[in-house]
Amino acid sequence: MPLAPATLGFIQGFTAYLLWGMFPLYFHLLRTVPATEVLLHRVLWSFVLVLWVVLLLGRLDAVRRVLRERALLKGLMASSLLISINWLVFIWAVANDRVVETSLGYFITPLVSVFLARVFLGERLNRWRQVAILLAALGLAWLVWRIGELPWVALVLALSFGLYGLARKQIAVDTLTGLTVETGLLLPFALAYAVWLYADGWDPARPVLDWWLLLASGAVTAVPLLLFAAGARRMSLSAIGFLMYVNPTMQFLTAVFIFGEAFDRDRLIGFVLIWAGLLLFSLGSLPFQRAKPA
Repeated sequence: MPLAPATLGFIQGFTAYLLWGMFPLYFHLLRTVPATEVLLHRVLWSFVLVLWVVLLLGRLDAVRRVLRERALLKGLMASSLLISINWLVFIWAVANDRVVETSLGYFITPLVSVFLARVFLGERLNRWRQVAILLAALGLAWLVWRIGELPWVALVLALSFGLYGLARKQIAVDTLTGLTVETGLLLPFALAYAVWLYADGWDPARPVLDWWLLLASGAVTAVPLLLFAAGARRMSLSAIGFLMYVNPTMQFLTAVFIFGEAFDRDRLIGFVLIWAGLLLFSLGSLPFQRAKPA
């Protein structure tokens, strides 16, 4: 018996967020490889994989159309830069035991996204979301005050991904075509960096496991994105809203209970303020909040 579309969509979406939540475990295995080199492989093998899927599905004409339309191409140039920044900072953070901060970044990403939508698209914020953003700002301010440093990893991840979502929202391109063009735009820089590494005396000798992990980084990048894109078409917005917290929650639990990163009382207070903001954000997104009285 075939699954109902909503059920299938939820399974696809949950699988995507589950895979994203496991990223720290995956990239932690590559912590001895420079972050820029991991990014090089992630771009290269992602492009190879998605181009193969495009050819398999006969979608090459859609890619050609984007390359011919200057407005779409300029938008994807911007989004490719933003996602490459996001990937690089995340890879670096995992290798440098900053996974608590990466989880914080993805916890506040929904709040950053609605704030950016307010600023750039003029979307209105209800009171729930206004208070949610205020609580998150207070949580970040507390962390800066008590810890003594700006959680720049979290902010860069949240801003880069929030701006990436904002850019992609305004580009009429499907996920597969967009990812193909984005990685294709990044490919010349990745290859140029590889040539520079080789000319600079780069020694490619490293454990076989590292090479397999680098090779698989393309699938690790593309598969969750394609799964989510497929699931999002079948899921309700409330289901998507629930699932968006799976990834940062898994990252947080991985950081504290597997990697043993510091999480003292001051960090707890900051996170509690941000979690309270997320709770209000979720409540403000419920259908009954948008319903008008009869």
